[in-house]
Amino acid sequence: MNISNQTLSEQIERLVREHIEASRRAAAAAVERAFCAASSSPRSMPARSAARTVRTRRASTEVAALAQRLYEAVCAQPGETMSVLGPELGATPRELHLPMKQLKHAGRVRSVGERHQTRYFPAVVRSAVSGD
Repeated sequence: MNISNQTLSEQIERLVREHIEASRRAAAAAVERAFCAASSSPRSMPARSAARTVRTRRASTEVAALAQRLYEAVCAQPGETMSVLGPELGATPRELHLPMKQLKHAGRVRSVGERHQTRYFPAVVRSAVSGD
């Protein structure tokens, strides 16, 4: 079976054209299905935004109380991550972000690491008097 380069080249080009045409048909069908699904849906909002939850601001007293409970948890379990501390406090790591930020700003807690690997420790308070 002796196939010339010209014949082989023509066969490859034909296969590529057929593949491109099949891809175009599949893409057009997918777009048509998406538009049909969107127009038959009674909602005007996209499905993505419907899955979002509405967040409300927490009272400063609530944040302060959660910060205190978080500080106590950090003292009880130094070196833990938010994903460990959160369930013990009945909160998600995201809900603990602001209370932890306040604790760090107040100098009560220090952190080591980055992102989800961050570990939290009670801050060491050093005496202002030295040499006693």
